[in-house]
Amino acid sequence: MFDKLIQVLVFGCGDRRIADASCSATTLRRRRDEWIALGLAEQLRLLVLGAYDQLFGLELAHLAVDSCTTKAPCGGQVAGPSPVDRRKQGLKRSVAVEAGGIPLAALPAPANQHRRRAAGRDPGRHQPGRAATHPALVHLDAGDDYQPCRQVLAARAMVGQVATRGVQRRSRLAAAG
Repeated sequence: MFDKLIQVLVFGCGDRRIADASCSATTLRRRRDEWIALGLAEQLRLLVLGAYDQLFGLELAHLAVDSCTTKAPCGGQVAGPSPVDRRKQGLKRSVAVEAGGIPLAALPAPANQHRRRAAGRDPGRHQPGRAATHPALVHLDAGDDYQPCRQVLAARAMVGQVATRGVQRRSRLAAAG
């Protein structure tokens, strides 16, 4: 069962593709939901990030956070009407990655919920146990430039850098030249 759930996560495929005679897709979903409810999924996530940090090192001095709106045709506990898809069910997925692009955390929210309402939730829960030697620089887009977001970052000893529309990063300019 555990191996099959890991395969679903690694390959990003549906439960039906991994299911076979030894385990049905329904059983996979049920076990996944049970393990999430027990907090085992979060413990596993933190253990995997900690192991990756020991083996390869996470670059936690620079983080990036962004979100996208996706479809949620089957609904779900978090889904809401999408403002960009004729009010069909959708999710807003906010993802935090470290400087090398390794995903640290993902938070779902209803598609119609503005980021300001989600700021009180815990987007900074991504750091695996090790203390940072200096405040992390969190790269954000203009949609995150508001006071509650800055307060959440300050409470976690992080510094937010908001992207400015129309201004290119130096690395892009150097690569183009």
